[in-house]
Amino acid sequence: MWTTLITLAIGAFGAVAAFWLGIPAPFLTGPAFLVTLCGISGIRVAIPARLRDVIFLIIGTNMGTAVTPEAVATAGKWPLSLIILSLCILAIFLIGARLLQMWFGMDRMSALLTATPGHLSFVIGLTDDLKADISRVTLISSLRVLTLTLLVPFIAPLLTGEPLPRLAPATQPMALPALAAILILATALGLLFQRLRVPAALLLGGMAVSSLAHAFSITEGSVPQWLSLPAFATMGALIGTRFGGVSFRMLAQAMGASATLSSFAAIVSLAGAYAVSQLFGIPIVTVLIAFAPGGLETMMAMSVLLDANPAYVAAHHVFRLVFLTLVLPIVVSRNR
Repeated sequence: MWTTLITLAIGAFGAVAAFWLGIPAPFLTGPAFLVTLCGISGIRVAIPARLRDVIFLIIGTNMGTAVTPEAVATAGKWPLSLIILSLCILAIFLIGARLLQMWFGMDRMSALLTATPGHLSFVIGLTDDLKADISRVTLISSLRVLTLTLLVPFIAPLLTGEPLPRLAPATQPMALPALAAILILATALGLLFQRLRVPAALLLGGMAVSSLAHAFSITEGSVPQWLSLPAFATMGALIGTRFGGVSFRMLAQAMGASATLSSFAAIVSLAGAYAVSQLFGIPIVTVLIAFAPGGLETMMAMSVLLDANPAYVAAHHVFRLVFLTLVLPIVVSRNR
């Protein structure tokens, strides 16, 4: 209990500090950075699973409020965008693994699992039956997610030439009865998704119910900021808790490999995002968040904070997870 309260307090301080410093997406990046720093300094940090699920539900519901007919109208352009994303995934996965082998002496299996662009929980599940360095795979992969979370908000303004908003433009909040009804239905759908082993089940459940309600004008408005902003700050803190108990020495050993992999992934993702943006006229910020191989929940949350198109971002990140779920076991089996 006290560990959770301390973690939330650290995250809240990080969010406020980042906001006043003018850092983009402060309610995500601020807590992620500060909780990470505290975790590797020896302070116990943790977010319980039930609180995590509630936060995912709220953030998913908030994403669905941005699904408008205009946003859905871009769906006709998505198939080619998904093909380009597939090529980027394969490049990061296969070439990235080769770089880890040549430059950091990793064995083939550990390199493949580490270079997998996302789907960390699935990767960890595979290691039970494989000869791989699970601690090294997990640490490097977690560092990559943190790096992308902190870098994307700073890279995006360089591409657009304009500063990003610290907060998405404020909209009329949903009526509380409508919000309560959506959260109840979203919880039921999210629990169903969990039984079906769908990734980020409650987040996607919240987004699905909220999207339908807004797309068909059953309700309108966003999740009130008094609920959404603490949810984003807790999400940032959750990212930082992955580094609890990690020593500076362990971190230093993994940073070189993580920096190399993150840089290569960023270059490939930027190239793919730029191509899609130029071909289809989709804002570069939206495509970059959709192509960045970070955590599904993290990048979907960032799409809201940076006023991108959550439907487009969600479609691409869910596709990435499905694609990896199908491809990774095949590649792994051929390299056992």
